[in-house]
Amino acid sequence: MSEALQEVYDAVLFDLDGTVYQGSRIIPGAAEVMRELRDVRRPVRFVTNNASKTPEDVVEHLRGLGVDAEPAEVSTSAQAAARVLRERLPSGASVMIVGAPALEHEVEATGMRPVRKASGVDAVVQGHWTETGWSDLAEACLAIRAGAFWVACNVDATLPSERGQLPGNGSMVAALRAATGAEPEVAGKPEAPLFTTAAAAAGASLALVVGDRLETDIAGAVAAGLDSLAVLTGVATPGRLLVAAPAERPHYIAADLTGLSAPAGELRVGPKPGWRVRAEQDVLAVSAHDSSDQLELLRALCHFAWETGVTAVRALDEGAKAALGDLGLTPS
Repeated sequence: MSEALQEVYDAVLFDLDGTVYQGSRIIPGAAEVMRELRDVRRPVRFVTNNASKTPEDVVEHLRGLGVDAEPAEVSTSAQAAARVLRERLPSGASVMIVGAPALEHEVEATGMRPVRKASGVDAVVQGHWTETGWSDLAEACLAIRAGAFWVACNVDATLPSERGQLPGNGSMVAALRAATGAEPEVAGKPEAPLFTTAAAAAGASLALVVGDRLETDIAGAVAAGLDSLAVLTGVATPGRLLVAAPAERPHYIAADLTGLSAPAGELRVGPKPGWRVRAEQDVLAVSAHDSSDQLELLRALCHFAWETGVTAVRALDEGAKAALGDLGLTPS
């Protein structure tokens, strides 16, 4: 039996929303996983595309949910956006903020001047904030049309919450994209720097990224050259995993963070002895051999779908039919 997944890597980089918690609700098992990692002295980093909170805010939220954390362990897209601005603009440059006070603080900390109106600004930086309204987007639209450099903290279309998926920063970015015809530079996930910086801060030579969103968490890991674990507690679904583009494919799949203590070989995407999967023209034919574990089947299906490009599935027996139903995959 292979080592537990958490033992293979020398640091674990966690997404937050949809992976550790959903809004004000801790995802079951997450706090216990974090304590176990602390007990074995495995460095962790919390890497979030949410630009509305400072590292201190993130730590306060995590501690309120029973997860121990320190500000130095938090990497935010607001910090990444401030770094992009610092690299492109001189000290004292005027930057229009479309986002929370936390984003304003990160920009000010780099020596630039945050403002809230469009007149004469050098750049616009946009991050998630529940208070952003039409007037904020209107000011940003004027500045971008006038030639201001535009940075988006992230382009997540939705934001997980305990009530379901809500509009994320990407939805607001889409509105400005439509109004200006411009394209922002994206600072956070899925770009690599947020992960490479977090891994370096943890002193890791072999870090694992854990997240729920293929187009940001997993794509960012791929861009950074890091292995990744996709969990099914947020946005990612079995159907979405089957059709994932090469740049969005995780090495491992688990139901939730408790998978970190399972053997790495069991979690890895690939053929599984308990299931028989074969490509028959335009369908993946599935039969149960010695397993009823639907996640084991999902890992096998992803392997064959990614190898062949075939994503339709067909059950050859009742065991396969039941497992595909549990995964929400409709047999052909």
